[in-house]
Amino acid sequence: MPDHETTELDPQLAAVVDDIEAEGVPEWHAMSVDCGRRVEDEVFTSDERADVEFVRDYAFDGPNGDVPVRVYCPGAETIDTPAPTLVFYHGGGWTLGTLDSADDICRNLARRVGGVVVSVDYRLAPEHPFPAGLDDAYAALEWAAENAETFGGDGSRLVVAGTSAGGNLAAAVALRAREFDGPDVAHQALFYPITDYAFDTDSYAENADGPLLTRADMQWFWAQYLRSPVDGANPYASVLHASESALSELPPATVVTAGFDPLRDEGVAYADRLAAAGVDVNHHHHPTMTHGFLSLTDSVDVADEAFDAVAERLRASVGVGGGGE
Repeated sequence: MPDHETTELDPQLAAVVDDIEAEGVPEWHAMSVDCGRRVEDEVFTSDERADVEFVRDYAFDGPNGDVPVRVYCPGAETIDTPAPTLVFYHGGGWTLGTLDSADDICRNLARRVGGVVVSVDYRLAPEHPFPAGLDDAYAALEWAAENAETFGGDGSRLVVAGTSAGGNLAAAVALRAREFDGPDVAHQALFYPITDYAFDTDSYAENADGPLLTRADMQWFWAQYLRSPVDGANPYASVLHASESALSELPPATVVTAGFDPLRDEGVAYADRLAAAGVDVNHHHHPTMTHGFLSLTDSVDVADEAFDAVAERLRASVGVGGGGE
């Protein structure tokens, strides 16, 4: 594991953190679920949006009613059709997040990777605890595989991707697809993923008070998501505990971790477990970054460069020669 003791927070990112803290936004665990959802949507819904050729909202029949999705397709000059299809799951501790709050990162993915992005509005906890969100996430993969051609996508080149809790869902969907002979996933992109129901790592101790995500926040998010602590041992919730045989059958992975993130060590551990099981893993570690930094490409140079590196890896993995901004 990289040495984090002498690393300092990136100055541009520190300025962003100062601005957020100056707004007086409480920590997530200090708010009610409804309040947290309003604040998350307000803070993370961007007014500046990268151009894509079309953005269209759909819904499909899911395991328990309609599942809304938003499809992004960049212009013809940036992709070859049919294009790889990225099924994206937003973060927010399985409790917060909307299609709007994930809009900016999805537009960035579509443009930089040169593919179609399907953003999934899965059911949220605590109203819909584990495994409801995962059931919707998996159903969205199946829907994308069957319908990708209608919006210029390639159902045979599927990527599952997500940030934080969405990274957890992406990893769990990849596991489930292999376990139950589901759609063939070409790649899994896990951005600072939640992988373990435990709070005992060095990164939880070092970054217990944040910035941007705290240990108490994560304890609160897990409490919303799980029906009981017993669910925390389920490998579809704590993917770090999947068996070696299950991991060995997974598609190539890109894993992004950040030095100032409570989730750093469990993300590193999952990347290491995948690699030990024989999976082709590309681990991008950014010691000066915090949780959520890929959403800050407009104001943090390291985040912008990191996003480009991830996009390059995804293009290579799914056979896209061009793409990018």
